[in-house]
Amino acid sequence: MTYLDHIKACNNANPSRYVPFRIDGMSLGALRPDFATALSALGPDFVRDENGEFCFAPHIGTLDDRNRSLDTATKALCDQGVIRRLHGERFDIRPTLGHDPLCQLDRSAMPYFGFRSWGVHMNGYVQKDDGIHMWIAHRAKDKPTYPGMLDNMVAGGQPTGLGFLENMIKECAEEAAIPENLSRNLKPVGTVSYLYETTEGLKPDVMVNYDLELPADFVPRCADGEVERFELMPLAKVAEIVRSSFDFKFNCALVIIDFLIRHGFLTADNEPDYSQLTTGLHRNIFR
Repeated sequence: MTYLDHIKACNNANPSRYVPFRIDGMSLGALRPDFATALSALGPDFVRDENGEFCFAPHIGTLDDRNRSLDTATKALCDQGVIRRLHGERFDIRPTLGHDPLCQLDRSAMPYFGFRSWGVHMNGYVQKDDGIHMWIAHRAKDKPTYPGMLDNMVAGGQPTGLGFLENMIKECAEEAAIPENLSRNLKPVGTVSYLYETTEGLKPDVMVNYDLELPADFVPRCADGEVERFELMPLAKVAEIVRSSFDFKFNCALVIIDFLIRHGFLTADNEPDYSQLTTGLHRNIFR
């Protein structure tokens, strides 16, 4: 396999098979036909427009109205077994970061509606005499999602009410016991986006990424039970794991590929898919 296989795996969706969901005239979500049918059966809050696309009914006009409608719908669909579970943490729904949120939804329900989620990911690394070494997290084997897989040192979804850096600092403390005097050195390094299809629906997601160079004597500690252990690996070993396997959680591999490009490990001279990698990390999401 190649690095490019991770780009392809994270962009496996065919949005033409989904029913668009519009808010304020903007296509912000996409529903599987069976989920659209289940949503329609709940009552008058969700309707189809003249093009057959879903939207809120005219009487659902404000952020609070939409939130109440979505909360009622997701709880009912969870009770019916249509939605597998609810998380209890809310994500903002908005077309871009420059827009105010139009409503909020439980994070576990986001792919059922095909709404875009944002998240934060951090590459923690150490500079040694023989080059860069990267801290890799081994996900807990009892974690409900992607148990036992390799992961970025710290990562998390972007909940309502927090700034991205604020959230990243919080996640550093919660997941790896990184004190704020170190996490304040986080370096924002851009985004990675993809369009992934799961059993629940679409994930047109954007990861806001950070690098953090850590002191050689710092050892992370598993603080919240989501990580089984951390392992410090030479960058070449990390790169080979990504190049030759799917041992990393699907989107975390993209964050590492981005790191390998930015730090000069992968170049136009040594990687034949270099151009496709650099463009493939920034998927033009379907809307």
